[in-house]
Amino acid sequence: MAKQVLECSFCGRKKPETNLLIAGINAHVCDRCIEQAHGIVLEELKSNSTLSLKSGNDLVLKKPKEIREFLDQYVIGQDQTKKVMSVAVYNHYKRLMQLQHEEDVEIEKSNIIMVGQTGTGKTLVAKTIAKMLEVPLAIVDATVLTEAGYVGEDVESILTRLLQAADYDLAKAERGIVFIDEIDKIARKSDNPSITRDVSGEGVQQALLKLLEGTVVNVPPKGGRKHPDQKFIEVNTKDILFIAGGAFDGVERIISKRLNRQAIGYSTSKNAEGIDKNNLLQYIIPKDIKDFGLIPEIIGRLPVLTHMDPLDKATLRAILTEPKNALIKQYEKLFAMDDVKFTISNEALDYIVDKALEYKLGARGLRSLCEAILTDAMYDLPSSHETELHVDIDFTKEALSKNLLKRLEIAS
Repeated sequence: MAKQVLECSFCGRKKPETNLLIAGINAHVCDRCIEQAHGIVLEELKSNSTLSLKSGNDLVLKKPKEIREFLDQYVIGQDQTKKVMSVAVYNHYKRLMQLQHEEDVEIEKSNIIMVGQTGTGKTLVAKTIAKMLEVPLAIVDATVLTEAGYVGEDVESILTRLLQAADYDLAKAERGIVFIDEIDKIARKSDNPSITRDVSGEGVQQALLKLLEGTVVNVPPKGGRKHPDQKFIEVNTKDILFIAGGAFDGVERIISKRLNRQAIGYSTSKNAEGIDKNNLLQYIIPKDIKDFGLIPEIIGRLPVLTHMDPLDKATLRAILTEPKNALIKQYEKLFAMDDVKFTISNEALDYIVDKALEYKLGARGLRSLCEAILTDAMYDLPSSHETELHVDIDFTKEALSKNLLKRLEIAS
């Protein structure tokens, strides 16, 4: 009697033709069929997850107070901005999660514009919110944008960055966050008509309008001009949250002029006494942004306006030590990796903050000062047998005078 040759019940391959043949009840399956079936299962799971991403059912959204608590771990101060951002983000993602058939009331997008001096934490707030929601974030610089056809980047390149941040997952990208930095740099250069085109100013604002409001855009996935033959990806921007930020240098003069416009009468002078002249940005209104040079149409598509408070001594001091990723904590970890225990005195920290305020370096300047103080120690200690480093005020003054302050004093 001839010996029975086993074969795969799916593809019919004989056992000698396979690497592995797994037996079941009255059936067998080979390794190749298992691999194919595994691939089919993965594709099916991917398509199902894409559907759930599009409907927003998998988005775990926290309440505004919970969003604020998360922001507090990373961002010091800026109470008003954190409150405004928490509400705007909560309402935006509630809008995504509303049922498709509820068409009687359509909730509009709540894009945000943040005004604040450089180094006050505009980008940090956007990064922190994206980190909490676990959505893709694209940070783009408005200064490189020009009208289509001119040297520079087209407005569509913003969405190319978002696609890259989402690993080209279209559904994830379409509910992501775009942070447009330096939005003030595309302000209208002048109110007077000119014979030359304002290709990196008002022209870019006009091009941004549809993007901010919500439209389907053909996006070149690898950038338009360098790869002209590529297929375009259709991206719908109606569910993308746009956050615009800018320093708006000089807008304080516009605010001051508006607040002191009526200089006649007792009540006016009484109100003027209550104005905080050190933080005029807190009185900003959309009209001030319009007078600065943004067109009314783009202001209307960025309905949530908030400001960043200037950093005072107490805030800068807290930035050094309190947030989850505080500068001092970062240096402690860096030294710990070389088995060195790093400590710094309160007097030294206060001195660093005073110098940051004196030279108007802001929060970014704290890093520059710390690097100047610790560079020599970070150079020497890894090669030595020292296990402790304590930085006091004398060490700080000596290191700064040697490495940084002389250059700053000469420059100023």
